[in-house]
Amino acid sequence: MLCAPMVAEEILERPPGFIAPNLSPVGLTLTPRELADGVYALMADQIPKDNNGLIVGNDAALVVDAGITPGIGREIQRLAAGLTDRPIRHLANTTYHGDHTFGNAAFGPEVTVYTSRRNKAAMTDLAAAKSARMESMYGETTLDDVTTWRRADVVFDRFCEIDLGGRVVHLWHFGSGNGSGDTIVHVPDAKVAWTGNFAGVSGGSVPMCLVGDPTSYITSLRTMRATLELDTLVPGHSILGPAEPSLTDLIGYLESLATEVTARHDAGDPVDTLYDTLPIWGMELPPGLPEPVRALLRSLHQLNILTTYRWLDGAVTHVTG
Repeated sequence: MLCAPMVAEEILERPPGFIAPNLSPVGLTLTPRELADGVYALMADQIPKDNNGLIVGNDAALVVDAGITPGIGREIQRLAAGLTDRPIRHLANTTYHGDHTFGNAAFGPEVTVYTSRRNKAAMTDLAAAKSARMESMYGETTLDDVTTWRRADVVFDRFCEIDLGGRVVHLWHFGSGNGSGDTIVHVPDAKVAWTGNFAGVSGGSVPMCLVGDPTSYITSLRTMRATLELDTLVPGHSILGPAEPSLTDLIGYLESLATEVTARHDAGDPVDTLYDTLPIWGMELPPGLPEPVRALLRSLHQLNILTTYRWLDGAVTHVTG
């Protein structure tokens, strides 16, 4: 008998005054950054809109994430055609969230879509997925273009290797983090990883701990750090940069989050009293960040306080097939 994988339920509650990240594709420009021969980060010109990637081998190319609409998926393919004559044959989704996967529908049947088994298990209700992204659209109606949700053709539990010809790409699932199924796309010969919502770069991002459970998130991050040889992280929504000290800083942030929120929770302090009294531990925001970005990062930190507090109240999971 086959059993459906466990998918942790992501919190829908938000702190008062929550600032949702603006993920609308309107006005978005993706700019290629070559990180190694044939390895391109496709960077959004507006933080925190979605970054993507293109990895090229001798025989084929792989795209990392597909964007929030089929239109963005087509734009990624247009950019890829200007960077390589190798055909796109593979597409990896780092998470099931619609801003990374709604664009899957723009890729033809010759392209194989990959993600973790838990990510695919969470892709069951397109209407609900679109509704979850609406707070990040800021009134734009481009999600009306999303009428189908293409799910992965190939899933894996822990590890998957894709041969592009003269270059391999490794897909990893290290455990719970931002969500249940975070998938890391690693290019071993370039020491580069696309981390989606799982890990960002110090000073440019604060994680979203959407399922609570910072302790499992810490374990997953430590496992990734111990497993992969990495120089560069390409996160899903912020600047790219060095893997260290970024991973160490992120682990330190989550350790402090777990410790401080647990202490206040056990003392009986209401969650509303924590938002303005618990700082963004160990993740100093650089002075050069625009104030809207700083406000967004502070708001994401408050969301992490809330999700951790609710997790301490009693974590809830459900099985999705």
